[in-house]
Amino acid sequence: MLSSLAPARRRLVLALLGIGVVAVAAGGLALVAGRSSDAPVAAVDQSVPGPVLLVPGYGGSTESLTVLADRLRAAGRDATVVDLPDGGTGDLAVQARTLADAADAARSRTGAGSVDVVGYSAGGVVARIWAKDLGGAAEARRIVTLGSPHHGTQLAGLAAGLVPGQCPTACRQLAPDSFVLSALNSGDETPDGPQWVSFWTTRDQVVTPPRSASLDGARDVPVQDVCPSATVDHGNLPRDPVVGALVLAELGSGPTVTPGSGSCATYGGPRS
Repeated sequence: MLSSLAPARRRLVLALLGIGVVAVAAGGLALVAGRSSDAPVAAVDQSVPGPVLLVPGYGGSTESLTVLADRLRAAGRDATVVDLPDGGTGDLAVQARTLADAADAARSRTGAGSVDVVGYSAGGVVARIWAKDLGGAAEARRIVTLGSPHHGTQLAGLAAGLVPGQCPTACRQLAPDSFVLSALNSGDETPDGPQWVSFWTTRDQVVTPPRSASLDGARDVPVQDVCPSATVDHGNLPRDPVVGALVLAELGSGPTVTPGSGSCATYGGPRS
């Protein structure tokens, strides 16, 4: 089937299907018995950081978040990379329930009143489902997404249309204007409770267009707004030193901030 496609389209489809560990995102929506998004959201103490849960992207590779998790631990944070079910390619509503269980376990283990969440690529959409539909907005202090296609990616739409048999559930949920993403983005994109931050790169060739990672209601920060010369791509977002420093700053005990242009050196990048 792929051999019948024009070379340019074949390369795009193969790029999506071969992403695996470098991750794209998808979305899923489901309510779970015993967890309701209608419950009042209690205020979380923003000055008391809790354990950090890192959620991988499409393909579920925990290795993709090793560098960032190690950096958080070196800074004294309790950091756990969530192991997603179904190889990270199944329904993202199911993945969101896994995050819900991980958050409950982390709070029980540490006695913390809240958790911080970092969602890379699809993991950012998983975090949004958890916050909106599974009670996560009452448990999260801060949610940071990295290169998450909150409004879909054209690569997934192409794969779903041309090779549907090779586009798993999460892949189909990632297509722009899919039912899942349309429902997730209806109303407020960022539920009350957590403070939200979205980091993304204008050099993204997986989340297409890159601005799909923009999230209404969040501190919305393209890496190039901080370091104009940054060439970081989608796969290297969680490994990039500047991005790591930005995440650490946003997950601190102080208030979240929007890094300004000219602050690149502050986060370990080159002076402009």
